[in-house]
Amino acid sequence: MPNRRSTKKSLRSAARKQLHNLSWKRRYKSAVKDLKETLALKDATPVVLNEKLTLVQKLVDKAVKEKVIHKNKANRVKSTYAKKITAQSKKPTKAKATA
Repeated sequence: MPNRRSTKKSLRSAARKQLHNLSWKRRYKSAVKDLKETLALKDATPVVLNEKLTLVQKLVDKAVKEKVIHKNKANRVKSTYAKKITAQSKKPTKAKATA
């Protein structure tokens, strides 16, 4: 237990900040997890994927604004999933051969 008054206050402040940061991390990580699950489904439509990507991008940007994660990590997360969605939407669908 800290002895000085300023150290006690610092301890309380750190606890509040930790709760704040954890709540933001949970929010953006759950959005990323939801997007991953949707990507795993092979029949996901591009419209749904783009909506979820937009949500992830928004939450990650807000987490950066709240100084929960670094902006480079945010850019890395956004570009990774944007590439995956682009690759999945460009895959040719197997059409039945009419012979």
